[in-house]
Formats: sequence, C-alpha cells, structure tokens
Amino acid sequence: MITLYGIPNCDTVKKARTWLSSQQLDFTFHDFKKQGIDDATLRTWIAAIGLDKLVNRAGTTWRALDDAEKAQAANPDTAIALLQAKPSLIKRPVLDNGGKLRVGFKDVDYAAEFGR
Repeated sequence: MITLYGIPNCDTVKKARTWLSSQQLDFTFHDFKKQGIDDATLRTWIAAIGLDKLVNRAGTTWRALDDAEKAQAANPDTAIALLQAKPSLIKRPVLDNGGKLRVGFKDVDYAAEFGR
C-alpha cells in the first residue's frame, strides 16, 4: 500500500502526486493539515528517519517559532505535539511505500523506488 502524506497546495507534494498518477500507481493521499497525524505514525517516522530529516527547518513555519518551540522540535518526545499542532513543520511529502519511508520528492528517487 502506498500512502503519500502532505499538504495539497505544496508544490513538491503536487509534483509527487502528479508523478505517482502518471506512473499509474495506486496511492492514497493523506492531507495531514485536514486529517491530522497520529502519535503512532509520527513515532514510527521519527524512529525510522529521525527528527533532523522529518522537521522542515527551511520554511516560514519554522522561522515563526520561538526558541522554546524550536527546542521542543529537537526532542522526539516533545516534537510530536509540536508537529501535530503545526503540521507544516513536517517536511513534505512523506511517502510510505509499504512501510518504507521517503521524505521529499525527486523523480529519479521515485523512479528507483518503484522500478520505473
């Protein structure tokens, strides 16, 4: 099962969705701004890829955080609540291909992932 997590108006998410559709791959899109993201999923992602790769420190949401919130993002136990409250802090998209995770989108990486 393929699930793509992200925000629909994000350009990188749009590219990933377009690529998956163009390859006729059946996938589910999970809008974590509207649908949220549960603790268990975030814990799995953090364990698999780490906070450094998961937290988007380049966006406007990160720049708007105060120092206490930025410190909260560095600790796996406190980062979950922050990521749930501000899902734009999650790098996008997150691709879950049967439990194998990939963050971000590059067509060559997706092509390798799916043998295309």
